[in-house]
Amino acid sequence: MDEKTMVADTLAGINGELTRFGEMIPQTEDAQLKQTLKQFRNACEMSQDELYKIARSKQYYIPAAKASEQDIQHVKNIVSGCGSTQERMF
Repeated sequence: MDEKTMVADTLAGINGELTRFGEMIPQTEDAQLKQTLKQFRNACEMSQDELYKIARSKQYYIPAAKASEQDIQHVKNIVSGCGSTQERMF
């Protein structure tokens, strides 16, 4: 297994962990457990950022092109529309 594959696999694993933390944190009622999960999530995010920088520096990862202002505005409109939908649901 080459270095590029190992970095990609590790990033995929960290991304999976971040997803799981994102699911667990709002579901727990125990304040201490919630804080611990947030600390684990923050550590994962820092690891992800470090590996991302390594991957970029070695050209293992090329990010997508930056979004246009029109695309950004479109997403903002969609997201703001979701908020009003949620408010109506509750």
